[in-house]
Formats: sequence, C-alpha cells, structure tokens
Amino acid sequence: MRDYIEARVRDIADYILATGATVRRCALRFGVSKTTVHKDMRERLPRVCPALAAPVARVLQFNKADRHIRGGDATRRKYLGKKQAENEKWGFTARPPV
Repeated sequence: MRDYIEARVRDIADYILATGATVRRCALRFGVSKTTVHKDMRERLPRVCPALAAPVARVLQFNKADRHIRGGDATRRKYLGKKQAENEKWGFTARPPV
C-alpha cells in the first residue's frame, strides 16, 4: 500500500475517533469520496492499524444506527424555517404568552 494512502487512513481514523464524525463529513474534510472513506475504514484500517479498527467501527456503527434520527431532525428544521419565513413574509408574529 502506498505511503500516502496509509497516512490518509490513519488521519481519517484519528479524525473519526476525535470528533465522532460521519462518513460524509470525513469525505468532505479529506477531499475524497464516501466510498473511499468506507473502503479505508473497513478494509485498509485493519491492515494498517488493527488497534484502531474496532473503536472506529463502533463509531461508524453508531452513526449508521443514528442516521434516521438526524435525517428527521434536519427535515423538521427545514420545514420550521420555511414556516417562519412565510410568517415573516405576511407580517405574523408570535403571540405573547398568556
């Protein structure tokens, strides 16, 4: 394996462990595709640094299990923002508490 690939694998693994980042965020941060991040973490990391493989796999598994919740929160924020923008457009304000 080339040296720059090994360095990238270690860097991505360290980043995931330090931040709990998702595969998508890692791909953006390191300028590679999500597929490359998956391949690096699932196939290459156990060969490069077996001690990091299990903790990284736990973080990735947690992120995978949690993604439907994050998606629902994002949709909620999206539609709340649209509703607030529409209310402002028509001059509606929130009622003061009774």
